[in-house]
Amino acid sequence: MDLEQFAASLLQAGGASAEDAALVAESLLDANLKGHESHGVIRIPDYVEQLRLGELVSGVEITVISETPAILAGDAGYGFGQVQCRKLIDRLELKARALGVACGTLKRCGHVGRLGEWVERAAARGLAGFITVNDNGVLKCVAPPGGIGPRISTNPMGLAVPTEGDPLMLDISTSAVANGKVKVALMSGKQCPPGWLLDAEGNPTTDPATRFSKPEGTLLPFGGEQGYKGFGLGLLLDCLAGGLTGGYCPPAPEGVPVTNNVVMVLWDPTLFAGKEHFVSEASKVIAAVRSTPRRPGVDAIRLPGDRGHQLHEERTRNGVPVDGGTWKALATLAESLKVTVPG
Repeated sequence: MDLEQFAASLLQAGGASAEDAALVAESLLDANLKGHESHGVIRIPDYVEQLRLGELVSGVEITVISETPAILAGDAGYGFGQVQCRKLIDRLELKARALGVACGTLKRCGHVGRLGEWVERAAARGLAGFITVNDNGVLKCVAPPGGIGPRISTNPMGLAVPTEGDPLMLDISTSAVANGKVKVALMSGKQCPPGWLLDAEGNPTTDPATRFSKPEGTLLPFGGEQGYKGFGLGLLLDCLAGGLTGGYCPPAPEGVPVTNNVVMVLWDPTLFAGKEHFVSEASKVIAAVRSTPRRPGVDAIRLPGDRGHQLHEERTRNGVPVDGGTWKALATLAESLKVTVPG
């Protein structure tokens, strides 16, 4: 049994339909293959617990709240984010090809995983794509510059465009790092790099446990301790995600579950200056950037997504590494669900 099959078996035993389990497992493994362990199989125990609590529901459709030729506002009904985002892209693609641009939103959506997956999917179809999510005002982990207490979440964004080759994609948190990467460090018994965390008193720390202690530490916004740009971008994205979807910005009402509120925009270059022009210009600037003279010791100019593509090739050949803490959590879950652990 390989890792993807194991992941699907755990999800199905935890209450997901076979179809949902397969789609979610595929997305989680894709994250691991591209080096995003924080959005990979480490999420399975949390998903199974959310299924048990009813904070994730399998086999649900998107309920339309509002729809125009260019807009779809939907309620994901606590469905798996990896399932509902596929449906949202399919519906928005039809609108974008008819009108040139389309925007969709989802509230009450399960964790969507790696944002880059969704905009890469759009760009592979010849569309430009943007996506952002918040955590429904519940998960607060980033303090404003000069502050100690966390006030907003990591509020990531993804952008991708079609090119003559692979899509060019950017997937970033507006915090210094994704919250899940701190959890990966904690479970694997490692320290975090400097510049990620402040403890509950506002002191720099490399101890991942401080992020989840009571009182909790905070993630720094990207740009460092004086990360006004990162925090400002995160704050505005929070307003878009909570405000457009019908979900919440922080602080959420008491008892509201952690879900993703999703905002997605797709553009069809064909109805602007033309797809050929778009792809040509994108490819030209990529080539120009890659040809930049390099400083001593730099072997190549790297663009967003390069590391993920390289790791995907290596791990497809050699297998996906899973740290001991994550594997122990999966094996423990497997035992409780009576799922066979791969040998």
